[in-house]
Amino acid sequence: MILAAGRGERMRPLTDRTPKPLLTVAGKPLIQYHLERLARAGVREVVINHAWLGGQIEQALGDGRRFGLHIRYSPEPEGALETGGGILRALPLLAGEAFLVINGDVWCDCPLAPLLHPPFGLAHLLLVDNPPHHPAGDFHLAGDRVQAAGEPRLTFSGIGVYRPALFAGCEPGAFPLAPLLRRAMRAGQVSGEHYRGRWLDVGTPARLQALERMLREA
Repeated sequence: MILAAGRGERMRPLTDRTPKPLLTVAGKPLIQYHLERLARAGVREVVINHAWLGGQIEQALGDGRRFGLHIRYSPEPEGALETGGGILRALPLLAGEAFLVINGDVWCDCPLAPLLHPPFGLAHLLLVDNPPHHPAGDFHLAGDRVQAAGEPRLTFSGIGVYRPALFAGCEPGAFPLAPLLRRAMRAGQVSGEHYRGRWLDVGTPARLQALERMLREA
């Protein structure tokens, strides 16, 4: 699943008429990098949620055939449902023992194929070094277990593998994912790994420009 329902407030005015996943970086939409990487990893079924200007996303990507994928969409009401609520709404489309979720506003060169297996617990998170705009990090990695407390801390990349059971008992509506993850961490049900390659949260025009420079130099 690719999360693409955010309004992109910090990207305004770029996102006033274009949804953030369709902003162009080095000649192609940001979301296309995810789709191409997923196809190379062997993924064939993709779900994309959307809210703000979501029709543009469906029009641009279609059924996914040109990427070697089958794309289905999970439309959300105006204002979107946050990460947890968006995934819960899409669960009927995410049939299976576990599913990979990628934030639509990150870029990462991490190979995705090794992540395509069910976690031992309820979730498996890809963690990265803390970027300058988020120096405090999110979670602590102790061996292969992710903990809500502890030092040093790493930043959640926005890439994770989840079991449907993580969302057991959740009611439809808008809610964040982080409290569910922290609850599962307390039960020792979240594994993780530290990825030391290239990763960028493309949340502002300045970071979008930084990614543009990085990709063109590469």
